[in-house]
Amino acid sequence: MAGGGSPAAWRVGDCRVTRLIEHESVGGSKFILPGVTREVAQSIPWLAPDFADEKGRLKMAIQMMVVDTPQGHRIAVDTCVGNDKKRELEAWHMRSGPFLDDLAAVGIDPASVTHVLCTHLHTDHIGWNTRLVEGRWVPTFPKARYLFAKKEYEYWAAGGLAGTGTADTESLQDSVQPIVDAGLADLVEMDHVLVDGGAAARVYLRPTPGHSPGHVSLVIDSRGERALITGDCVHHPVQMARLDLGSSADTDAAEAVRTREALLGDLAGTGALLFGTHFARPTC
Repeated sequence: MAGGGSPAAWRVGDCRVTRLIEHESVGGSKFILPGVTREVAQSIPWLAPDFADEKGRLKMAIQMMVVDTPQGHRIAVDTCVGNDKKRELEAWHMRSGPFLDDLAAVGIDPASVTHVLCTHLHTDHIGWNTRLVEGRWVPTFPKARYLFAKKEYEYWAAGGLAGTGTADTESLQDSVQPIVDAGLADLVEMDHVLVDGGAAARVYLRPTPGHSPGHVSLVIDSRGERALITGDCVHHPVQMARLDLGSSADTDAAEAVRTREALLGDLAGTGALLFGTHFARPTC
């Protein structure tokens, strides 16, 4: 896995979406998309060169999107893996990447973020919720409200915050519980509206369960334009051609397929931008 950086930005009406890559990878898919063999990837010619290489190895990224609205909201979506965190996966273990420097390079002060949305609570979507300061995990975005879908939080809290020994539940201790303890967490419904600014900008959640019970995606509507940030309901563009190919981490594989079918069916032909949280560059 390579380091990140290389931000890019898009306009969606009066809103701006900025991408910050934490790290990227090229390799086999057994870890996350076991049904995507190299033969499957090579049978879909438009995947190369952006989303797969000539050998059928998938290209993926871990990245955060930052949405700026004309009303002054700054929403960070999915906070990647983070630094200094003990993780089972070697590439994620005790990272010391330049993510905060990358934020500063594009003029984003963590204190300027008004909201943090975690589409779900898997390890690679919550890591920069916190950072290590003098041996304590403190909120990276100190003035933000952190939004977790209530159903998602309760699912993990039932075992995760009590500690069950799995990689994802252990990460809740350093990346979610400190936010709750700091009084910065808001547990919201899966169709929660973050910004209701009429034609100028409306930003809201769309329920996209299956990968996890309370998984949500973020929809941006502004001046007749639409964008959606997927989270993990679509891991890779290969799933647009093969809706049936799910993730090894899906809690309900059949529901995940139904979610993809509904989501992509609704967006097809509309001109909407689809920002894949794990899509390699160009990301959408």
